[in-house]
Amino acid sequence: MRFSRANLLTILILGSQISACTLGPDYRKPEVPVATPFKEINNWKTAEPRDHLIPSDWWTVFDDPLLNQLQKQIDANQSLIQAEAQYRQAQYLVQSSQSSLLPLATLNGSFNNFKSAKGASQVIPGVRTLFGNTVAMAWEPDLWGSVRRQIEANTDNAQASAALLQGIRLSTQASLAQAYFQLRALDAQRKLYDETVEAYQQTLKITQNRYAVGVVAKTDVVQAETQWQSAKAQALNLGIQRAAFEHAIAVLIGKAPSELTISSTAFNHQAPPIPVSLPSVLLERRPDIAAAERQMAAANAEIGIAKAAYYPRLNLAMTNGFQSSDVASLFSTVSRYWALGPAAAALTIFDGGVKNAQYKQAIAGFDASVAAYRQTVLTGFQEVEDNLAALRILDQERAVQTQAVSAADKALELITNQYKAGTVSYINVMTAQAAALSNHQTAVQLQQQQLNTTVSLIKALGGGWQEQQLPTPEQADGERKWTDYLILPWVD
Repeated sequence: MRFSRANLLTILILGSQISACTLGPDYRKPEVPVATPFKEINNWKTAEPRDHLIPSDWWTVFDDPLLNQLQKQIDANQSLIQAEAQYRQAQYLVQSSQSSLLPLATLNGSFNNFKSAKGASQVIPGVRTLFGNTVAMAWEPDLWGSVRRQIEANTDNAQASAALLQGIRLSTQASLAQAYFQLRALDAQRKLYDETVEAYQQTLKITQNRYAVGVVAKTDVVQAETQWQSAKAQALNLGIQRAAFEHAIAVLIGKAPSELTISSTAFNHQAPPIPVSLPSVLLERRPDIAAAERQMAAANAEIGIAKAAYYPRLNLAMTNGFQSSDVASLFSTVSRYWALGPAAAALTIFDGGVKNAQYKQAIAGFDASVAAYRQTVLTGFQEVEDNLAALRILDQERAVQTQAVSAADKALELITNQYKAGTVSYINVMTAQAAALSNHQTAVQLQQQQLNTTVSLIKALGGGWQEQQLPTPEQADGERKWTDYLILPWVD
């Protein structure tokens, strides 16, 4: 029998027909409890209808050119680069599993110089030399769908890796925005302290003048100077925090702290209204939920892989080559030989319970992934509710605090005038000044907290990302050139 390419093609076709069975449960996304709408949506300032979706470049809603510029540099973040490399690893793992559907071919060359022992049956006595050259092929048909389930699992994991990449990107963008707003809030506090230091210095001069004419005691002067110096120290201390946030921003955009300097500017940012969709839509908007769902699908495929291990494995092989005692005639027709086989089937009949344990482990792993998915969904709902509640309360608190600031400033003005008139002691002035400073600080902190909470809400809503942006199964295995199928170390 002559073994031709047609014979090999026939075997491959028949093998592919045999391997039409795929064991294990087909994946179905489990149900999760979804409330409609969010509990804290009442009295929420929703965006205009034309802005019903959060833009992908969501930070632009804060209308800060420098923040926009910083966000454009986020791709240099090293954690993000690491996540991108891990996604590529996941893609190559899909390609690796796909190769198991194809036969394995090896090219072998041999040289053998030997002499048989005396007394042995010899066709040619003496020292003999044999040259050989063969092409061998081996193939294990995917009879029970184990390889296809592995491809399915790796594809799902690659999609999960892509979602995790987007989650890291969103988290990095949010961290950058929040660090930026905290830095701007410190600029505002420094400006407040600078104004306060100047006001305290004026009060100190008034007190010194009153002491000079014998109206007040020396203690008033000492107290005024103490308060002035203390305010100057607190103003300087803000520089430590500001430097730390500036350094953090530099690292977030992949730069050394020495490469970035952010100048001080006014803190006049206002929290914009953010569109909030229904809870059911959140399932399609958050990268972490998408990642958990894809990991769940991969765990489901692992059950099929474990189940296929119960069934027999079939291995097919063929060899085609040349053998000769003379290298000159090695590739002649008479030196050619072939072998079809061995064809072997193996069925494990005892393994001490390993396969049963692995199958049950796969089922338990899927159950765990379902619980993890549902927990991720519930956590997502909680984060949206938390930030909605926080923004609603902060809005009310800022309105009250604005009135408190106005009242504190008015009280300070009145008491300062009374002190100049000699009707109240300096302790009253100190109390009023401390109250005014504290209320102004609280107002700045509330403004910063409202902005950071708005960023947290955007992050909790998915930051403009959508599930449709996940790579398709075809995209999850990456790009392959025909040279990738060849084992050539110099092929890039």
